[in-house]
Amino acid sequence: KAKTVTDYKDILIEDKKDVGEVEALKVKTLIDCKDILVGNPGNRSCRFAIEYLNSDEGKALNDEDFQAFFKCIKTGLDNPDSGLGCYAMTPIDYSKFGGFFDKVIRDYHGDETGEKKHETNWDTGDVDYDVTKFGQNELSMRVRVGRNLVGFNLPGKMDMNERIQFELKMLSSFDQLISKYGGKVYSLTPDFGDKGVNPNLISDEECKNLVDAHVMFKDMDADQYLKSAGISSDWPYGRGCWQSEDKMRIIWFGEEDQLRIMCMKTGSNLLEVFTNLNEILTTVEGIEGIDFAKDDNYGFVTSCPSNLGTGMRASVHIKIPNLTADGTDKKALEVCKPLGLSVRGTGGEHTPIGDDGTVDISPSARLFIKESDIIDNLYKGINNLMAIENA
Repeated sequence: KAKTVTDYKDILIEDKKDVGEVEALKVKTLIDCKDILVGNPGNRSCRFAIEYLNSDEGKALNDEDFQAFFKCIKTGLDNPDSGLGCYAMTPIDYSKFGGFFDKVIRDYHGDETGEKKHETNWDTGDVDYDVTKFGQNELSMRVRVGRNLVGFNLPGKMDMNERIQFELKMLSSFDQLISKYGGKVYSLTPDFGDKGVNPNLISDEECKNLVDAHVMFKDMDADQYLKSAGISSDWPYGRGCWQSEDKMRIIWFGEEDQLRIMCMKTGSNLLEVFTNLNEILTTVEGIEGIDFAKDDNYGFVTSCPSNLGTGMRASVHIKIPNLTADGTDKKALEVCKPLGLSVRGTGGEHTPIGDDGTVDISPSARLFIKESDIIDNLYKGINNLMAIENA
């Protein structure tokens, strides 16, 4: 049976150490991290938490700060198989617990120098990104970014009231987007508490239809990692999306990040969807009261360290029947990884590949890379992947 904080407190008291609940939790955290690493050496949260809590910065944490830090790493303790196992709870956590997060971030994103700083740059110059040049027809293209606002906790620390307040704040912004792009807000929030009824509330059937169409996100409370981090708390309050009239622009609110802003299009030029996203991001950030949270070293702030920097995932659906002839993505993964590409099913992570060999591919890098380089890497990756597919 796993020991509780009280058990560790009793052990410490027997060892003549007069300690409180927080000190006992520190000891339990260190021991649990060491135990987890025996079977899960890839758990970065546990690996670097041990280093951090034994460092001068970690030892200097007062009780309140340690409890805040513990919330950041809780999902890695609850889910030993995590590759990262940590989430920021507020935009300043990345600097407040810098001795921990900086090591996690640079290890995950492959910065061996320890000195890289993120640079934002959307300028693609006059490069042509038309995939018909190497035999591709129209592709389903999708680009999204995660964004969070200054003045709010990140989703892991939000309570129900703050989630509702965030949605209410965004309504005026959505009104401005509707005036430019048309469309509608679809909300899952049952009510606004003392602020009254929710005029955008949709039915369960409408929600299911939107999820099936990949317009709305799935029930987050079913995700053990998000649940442990507190990100899915108070479901479905403060959750929903806006979709433009032409169906090409979507903004999720209340998911892993406060905002997930995305554009999609079927076409042959990758630059079209990329340009559309840049335009709507400029529009959103130009709305009074909207200020995206940023970090001097890591760019745009996201809940998960894996999405820091650009916060961007640019993907296309592409047919590779030869590489998926065995019905799996094993060969595709072997080919794509050296090209810096991630592979998943067309329905998202952990979903199967299409019957015709269609997979979703995207550049893996998010941080310490310019937005313009992500689209360039995707274009080159498609070219190289198809050369191997057709060899």
